[in-house]
Amino acid sequence: MASVNKVIIVGNLGRDPEMRTFPSGDQVANVTIATTDRWRDKNSGENREATEWHRVVFNGKLAEIVGQYLRKGSQVYVEGSLRTRKWTDQATGQERYATEIRADTMQMLGSRQGGGQQQGGYGSDDGYGESSYEAPRRAPAPAPMQQQRPAAPAARPAPAPMSPPPQRAASGFDDMDDDIPF
Repeated sequence: MASVNKVIIVGNLGRDPEMRTFPSGDQVANVTIATTDRWRDKNSGENREATEWHRVVFNGKLAEIVGQYLRKGSQVYVEGSLRTRKWTDQATGQERYATEIRADTMQMLGSRQGGGQQQGGYGSDDGYGESSYEAPRRAPAPAPMQQQRPAAPAARPAPAPMSPPPQRAASGFDDMDDDIPF
């Protein structure tokens, strides 16, 4: 059975990106992104909201872009997959777990002057204050089985133009009256 591990979120950064550089020169950017659900309570009629915080990890070129252009409050669209890390806490010796989103694609949303600093400036700026970058793909996963689609039907020829209906005699009698015996 095939499985899917895909996450899509649109939210705002809760703080500036936390950047790290490995000895190999690779960069990693860690951010927290808030997504907020808003609704009206049916019983009281009050507006309600619930905010969920997501840990997101950007690697490589995508991390460089995040570190350069994103700041606290920046609105972003992120696609990625869920990953759970496991480590041993040095202070207590207990095993700890953290579930994060490993980002594959990021698109900056909102105005280009968000919070007084300029956002964007790379990739495919579409002129509407949005820029996007898609990280290079990792080693491809095995392709899921897909059903074969039937071949597209052949194009149909255009129908011949219709001829106008036959003209009726001006006698005032309907053609149906001819079938009625007298």
